[in-house]
Amino acid sequence: MIFKLNRSINQTISLPKKYGVELLLKREDEIHPFISGNKYRKLKYNIEEARKLNYKTLLTFGGAYSNHIAAAAFAGKEFGFKTIGIIRGDELRDKINENPTLSFAEACGMQFKFVSRELFRTKHTKEFIEKLKEEFGDFYLLPEGGTNVLAIRGCEEILTDEDASVDYVCCAIGTGGTISGLINSSQPDQQVLGFPALKGSFLKEDISKFVSKQNWSLITEYHFGGYAKINTELIDFINQFKQENNIQLDPVYTGKMMFGIFDLLEKGYFSKGSKILAIHTGGLQGIAGMNNILKQKKLPIIE
Repeated sequence: MIFKLNRSINQTISLPKKYGVELLLKREDEIHPFISGNKYRKLKYNIEEARKLNYKTLLTFGGAYSNHIAAAAFAGKEFGFKTIGIIRGDELRDKINENPTLSFAEACGMQFKFVSRELFRTKHTKEFIEKLKEEFGDFYLLPEGGTNVLAIRGCEEILTDEDASVDYVCCAIGTGGTISGLINSSQPDQQVLGFPALKGSFLKEDISKFVSKQNWSLITEYHFGGYAKINTELIDFINQFKQENNIQLDPVYTGKMMFGIFDLLEKGYFSKGSKILAIHTGGLQGIAGMNNILKQKKLPIIE
């Protein structure tokens, strides 16, 4: 990809001395203003492949506030692809203007097809894909969340030589592509910890398809009920973290991961003297949509 890309820096997070560890946050959120974090990594080689195969259209899937939908729409605009988004929730059809993510994607030229949640669950089937080809013609297929072999290849580039000295690598998990790339490029003596944003144990099987190393585990206690689920405790943590570190976290992924890391620190999970690297995978575009929901529920918003 020929985007001008900022270098990802490791920023030290201040911690109480009682923890006895060093915590760094890799600022992947700052590498590009619109295709930040793992979305850039996942799209990089897929865009190259689509170009090489002379596809003119990218088609992908996502929910109402999907980081992937926003990133794919912008990438399509930048590189001359028509983009189609298959969106979960047919009730959203008349609410595009109320949704910051979908409004942004539409402004980038993305065409939408809204489907029921029931139909969306069949998106991986041959029958569903064939019907989409009948409707839209030929297209380059990007899976929901962007995870495939090429995406994982891109995510393998997140860790650099300077990260070889860390003991733990932590990241949030949606579809499992980012952590798969991190595992593949990790050092044998490093532990890779994944913090799923979804309930369920299916991710372990999905990740195992892409990795051969055994130096990883999933920390499954910090999903807060699922993708779009959030409570005042998490909101307060995100706002306090920003106030103390001048770093914005998102409520779906990085906020939950960092909440989990701090809770594990309090519980003595990490050995004294260890060095922890957490990956900021971006996702900040979804905050505006989440705040709309929080206002409707008369809850505190993310500042």
